[in-house]
Amino acid sequence: MGIKGLQGFVATVCPDVCRMVDLREIAEKHRIDHPDFPPVIVVDAMSCVRYWYTPESWVCGGQWREYLAILEDFIKAFMAAGIKLVFYFDGVVEEKKRDEWIKRRFQNNKEIARIFQFIKTHRKQPGRGMFVVPSALPTFTRFALKSLGQKTVCTLQEADFEVAAYGLEHNCIGILGQDSDYLIYNTCPYFSIEKLRLDRLVTLMYSREHLCHALGLSLTHLPLFACLLGNDVVPERLLEGFWHKCLVTSPHKNNSYSRRANVILAVANYISKVPCSYSSLEHLKEVLPLGSDMTLLYRGVQSYLLPGQRSPWIPPNVTNCQTFSLQEQTAMCQDKEILQVAKEQHIRSENYTIFNILSSGETECSNSLEDERDTEIPGQALIYRPARQHIYSVLLESGKGGAYPLVKEWFVYFGNPLQQPELIQPVQPSVPGGTPDLKTLWFAKGPDVEKQRYSTFLACFHLQDGMEELQALEAPVAAFCCLLAYLMMQVIQTVAFSSAVSPDRCGGLIKLDSRAVHLGAVFVRGLTTLLLANSACGFPFRMDDLMPWEMFDGKLFQEKYQQSHRGCSLEGLLEGNESLYAPFHNLKSFICKACTAKKRTIQSRPRGDGFITGTQQREFNPRFQQTHRSSFVPPYHNQMRGFLWRNPQPQGKKY
Repeated sequence: MGIKGLQGFVATVCPDVCRMVDLREIAEKHRIDHPDFPPVIVVDAMSCVRYWYTPESWVCGGQWREYLAILEDFIKAFMAAGIKLVFYFDGVVEEKKRDEWIKRRFQNNKEIARIFQFIKTHRKQPGRGMFVVPSALPTFTRFALKSLGQKTVCTLQEADFEVAAYGLEHNCIGILGQDSDYLIYNTCPYFSIEKLRLDRLVTLMYSREHLCHALGLSLTHLPLFACLLGNDVVPERLLEGFWHKCLVTSPHKNNSYSRRANVILAVANYISKVPCSYSSLEHLKEVLPLGSDMTLLYRGVQSYLLPGQRSPWIPPNVTNCQTFSLQEQTAMCQDKEILQVAKEQHIRSENYTIFNILSSGETECSNSLEDERDTEIPGQALIYRPARQHIYSVLLESGKGGAYPLVKEWFVYFGNPLQQPELIQPVQPSVPGGTPDLKTLWFAKGPDVEKQRYSTFLACFHLQDGMEELQALEAPVAAFCCLLAYLMMQVIQTVAFSSAVSPDRCGGLIKLDSRAVHLGAVFVRGLTTLLLANSACGFPFRMDDLMPWEMFDGKLFQEKYQQSHRGCSLEGLLEGNESLYAPFHNLKSFICKACTAKKRTIQSRPRGDGFITGTQQREFNPRFQQTHRSSFVPPYHNQMRGFLWRNPQPQGKKY
């Protein structure tokens, strides 16, 4: 996640560390020097997605076909220069970085709250200065790049380590990203995605050697330098006293620089006078208030050592504790064949989250563009929890042998303090004939097994009775139907998602409705739940059929949502396209039938031109109509009881 302020320091204090380079020229030189090996750039995709997403609309759920075209153009630009790209995505949040992950989630919550307040005040999208990526953008970017024929890797540990290791091992011409940790790793050159001019293939290249020269350090100093500035292993709060001592004795203090810039210079000055030996590290441990964990500096330095590298700061007999990966833990799934297949699919970006659950029993979901003040819609994490509980059951085969393992969830939603993971109980789905075991779902062949895969997938969304009707539909439409019916049955009483199934047409954007922004995020997160179920059930659908560009456009959804709430006729909603009438009525009929079967009443509550003002706080209230009280009770119904929300009202309705 980088060293705070280091790239800004480079830009302002020692700009000679970076220079503009022509990637075509670098690629051509590589071809001359290594004629048998094509030039390769390894891409830290997680640090690039915010720069890739440039479509006009970003708050409404994403303009996915436009985004797909942007990615395609990006790839073509490098292909034209004969440069191969390899894309890396974070596949896990390491335990040592969980606190930082949580801290960033709460920061994101504040940013999202400001966005919704802006929308309610101005009825329009904020400027790029408030930009946040559309919900689930990294997930779908991974599948988009794979669908475009690119090598896409999902990591088993923190992505920056695997990116740096790949770049070194495969003699790549560089790393493309935006993370100051790449200034620390002793690997191939580091290129900036932020400064990339795609039309000319020029960007900034950062030089570690020049950084060392500017700071009076050597390359072997850099890992310790990063640790003493504070990183994901050594917290900044432990270093304030040390920084103060360094500042007092530093000859480089400059009042025109920021405090952080002066701290960087002072720490570099201190390290430059320390002999490169592990006895020096022992002395540093005495100077720093590291508390009971005296291994912090060792672990911090080791976190930057790539395979085959050693450091003079680390004694030869110290075991390298950098390698942390899911497969090294005691796996929740004891079937080695299943676990190996899940791992291979994970690395090749072919499944979604399955390996994390089977290996560590832990999973997470970052922020979504949800309005914490909208009291009528629970967070998407809660909406899709019942489906996830069924999926966990399919994966972990609960009830077979009497074992019911709990899954640890780190899901961001309003009211979740993220102080510890929520322990989620798997719940067996109602699969006709019983839930097949994973070996059957994953490895068996034949029409009967294909039917089992499909019915198990549907049962995760309580739609097993609609199998015949859904199989008659095109796969993306059937998937869309599953998701919308599930949403209707769970919580949402009146939405206009059915209009969003034709993403080719995007009209001029009208004034924004904050509820539609929220619902767009809920829908897109639902698509990731479909990916999870599909991966668990042995892929009854092609993953490509579950992608947002096949069924959803946020800008179009916003327009149709508002039209429907203003009482627009069906002809108006479908823009007079008679070919859409029959499909529309068929989908509506299926969804209504599914809801009726679960005693779920869909009510029409037009909002007109009104919108949520945001003057009220979200309170602890059921948010469900009395019609929810039936044999079909959302499994998170009781899990939410007793949860502490802001401004709770004990006199309110109870479940």
